[in-house]
Amino acid sequence: MRQFSYERATDPAAAAARAAEVQGAKFIAGGTNLLDLMKLEIETPVHLIDVNGLGLDEITETEEGGLRIGTLVSNTALSADARIRRDYPLLTRAIASGASGQLRNKATTGGNLLQRTRCPYFYDTAMPCNKRAPGSGCGALSEGAFSRQLGVIGTSEACIATHPSDMAVAMRALDAVVETVTPTGMTRQIPLEEFHILPGETPQMENALMPGELITHVTLPAPVGGTQAYHKVRDRASYAFALVSVALVRQADGTGRVALGGVAPKPWRRAEADAALPNGARAVIAALLDGARPTEENAFKITLAERTLAAMLKEA
Repeated sequence: MRQFSYERATDPAAAAARAAEVQGAKFIAGGTNLLDLMKLEIETPVHLIDVNGLGLDEITETEEGGLRIGTLVSNTALSADARIRRDYPLLTRAIASGASGQLRNKATTGGNLLQRTRCPYFYDTAMPCNKRAPGSGCGALSEGAFSRQLGVIGTSEACIATHPSDMAVAMRALDAVVETVTPTGMTRQIPLEEFHILPGETPQMENALMPGELITHVTLPAPVGGTQAYHKVRDRASYAFALVSVALVRQADGTGRVALGGVAPKPWRRAEADAALPNGARAVIAALLDGARPTEENAFKITLAERTLAAMLKEA
């Protein structure tokens, strides 16, 4: 691990201004992803700004009937909150399916949204990766590459990595909004639909944050009700990232929402797929994954997504 300087922030706007001022600065909270990347020298920040003292660790109710979640609320606290379990059970189930109990105790809400891909070519510094080293190429698209776990939709010729978060898939189905503070002290609200961006020709750009911008809260709108479920298909029963995950909200009249994980560089949802829900799993997945460009190794994900959703609809 390379040398770096360190400071503790006491004010969100000041922390954002400091991060913008020092080139190569990074925020750190739970550190469950960042520290691993630093040890591998994939992330090499010259300065760490500890945001744990900002007091952004509470869940409060909004005037609209939703919940406002502080960026420092741990995954464990969020999934266990009585209001989340009652009104947003989809989110509890998604969080509980991710990582391990020890990691969920440290991982934060904001950090979970910002975690980086687990593509093996991103983690292997001996291999080319446009996300890690822009312009070096995509190892996952090279001849003989291993791509079973990687993306089938929303990818590009520069990158086929997937976003690893379970929590973000549930929040996408729930229409969450990310709140931030900019280095100038202004606040922004970014719908989660717009927060994560597709790779295109610049896969190193993963979200809509400007340099130094700090996530302060994630807001959930008023509960949507209905039957909510999250199912994650993976190679191991625990402590594994999704091959395919499905977040489902289904109302009594058959309408609802569907979001997928494990298939794209961001939590994947389309309005036309939601509209197709009364027509069954095949119609939904056809709309969700229209335009998919799978590799020979991961084409099975399309069928797997359909079968997973079908099973969930039958159970619902």
